[in-house]
Amino acid sequence: MHRATALITAAVLMLAPQPSLAQASEKRGPPIIRDAEIEQLLRDYTAPVLRAAGLTKQNVQVVIINEPTFNAFVIDGRRIFINSGALMEAQTPNQIIGVLAHETGHIAGGHLAKLREQLARAQTQMILATILGVGAMVAGASSGSNNGLGSAGAAALSAPQEVIRRTVLSYQRQQEESADRAAVRYLNETGQSPKGMYDTFRRFSEQLLFIARGADPYSQSHPMPAERVAALAEFARTSPYWDKKDDPALQLRHDLMRAKISGFMERPDTVLRRYPMSNDSLPARYARAIAGYKHGDLRAAVAQIDSLLQVQPNNPYFHELRGQALLEGARPNEAIAPLRRALQLSNNSPLIAMMLGQALVASNNPAYADEAIRILRTALAREPEAPSGYMQLAMAYGRKGNYAEADLASAQAAFLRGDMKTARDLASRAKTRFAVGSPGWVKADDIVNTKLTEKR
Repeated sequence: MHRATALITAAVLMLAPQPSLAQASEKRGPPIIRDAEIEQLLRDYTAPVLRAAGLTKQNVQVVIINEPTFNAFVIDGRRIFINSGALMEAQTPNQIIGVLAHETGHIAGGHLAKLREQLARAQTQMILATILGVGAMVAGASSGSNNGLGSAGAAALSAPQEVIRRTVLSYQRQQEESADRAAVRYLNETGQSPKGMYDTFRRFSEQLLFIARGADPYSQSHPMPAERVAALAEFARTSPYWDKKDDPALQLRHDLMRAKISGFMERPDTVLRRYPMSNDSLPARYARAIAGYKHGDLRAAVAQIDSLLQVQPNNPYFHELRGQALLEGARPNEAIAPLRRALQLSNNSPLIAMMLGQALVASNNPAYADEAIRILRTALAREPEAPSGYMQLAMAYGRKGNYAEADLASAQAAFLRGDMKTARDLASRAKTRFAVGSPGWVKADDIVNTKLTEKR
């Protein structure tokens, strides 16, 4: 498990230390984790903070990035990105809630748009500085003298740009401090402690102490760690909720989330070191059950999952795990019942619905085709950018012999994957199967005539 190496960052990729993510999003998209249980927990974490920030109507979503470092950031006004490493390392809900509150402060403050304006002004100033600098060098060269005008021109190029760069970085440091203060305010308004946020930043301060030693504070995009922690402590410790602890039920859900990430993402030996057999807690048993079905004996893993259900029979995600283990263990008929129960208990989670649809399709039972189509269409109405859901829908329509809808669903899946050639080919074939002007024909025609650049 990699240790935290990056500050909690905000705003834009061009200034935040995320070049690999920027490249990934351009080429194939960032490695995103989707999970009904974790996403619901993060929604519960953010809901009161977003209300306090006046952002409830903006439908801000938390997106989980499959990266082991502790990091969170925003690149627009609709999404907060958080690394799986942050979820794993945060020992309490309050620590993650503090991070999410900080990023909410950036969104509420409109920092991204303001930073873009600042960068645009800086770009204009740099262009002018470049023109003036080049002009000075040309003048020096045309005079044919050795009076240093050429050197002066070079200085005119470098000095203003350095001043402008420091101005932009100073502005970003101000945004970070503003987001810190906003986060504490949101936590106070929702009756939550800012201690978790403070503890997180203090830990970064200790880890980055050596790295920051000797650094020029005016060339940093974030406040220097010690200064940031000191400033945060000054107003965070005044909170009347400073000593308030997380609700035990919420702490358990947090611990189950961390166990789930470990079980799915880490090697079995790592899982066992983190959650040894001597640990009989529910999270430890959860992690071992997941690792067991992923890497070991399915029968033994299902028995472990059943023991979890004896403790929490109405936990939708334990039912989901049972269904997922059976489905991936090539026993789709047995997966249907636990997935139906999981869907019912989870308030019709679209991600669980798509897994149920997959099990219904994989059963190869024609009697399930109509149910699969209904469930998948309902799920895709709430999760319209899920290519796997469209692929399952295409297979369900194929079971019914409805090849027009099957081609259209396959085209939509290819479109969402960025495979525009396949999407257009399938949509063109779908058009020949639909009546001209029908809803299916119109959707297929939209894909055929899309202007999006084909991804390679």
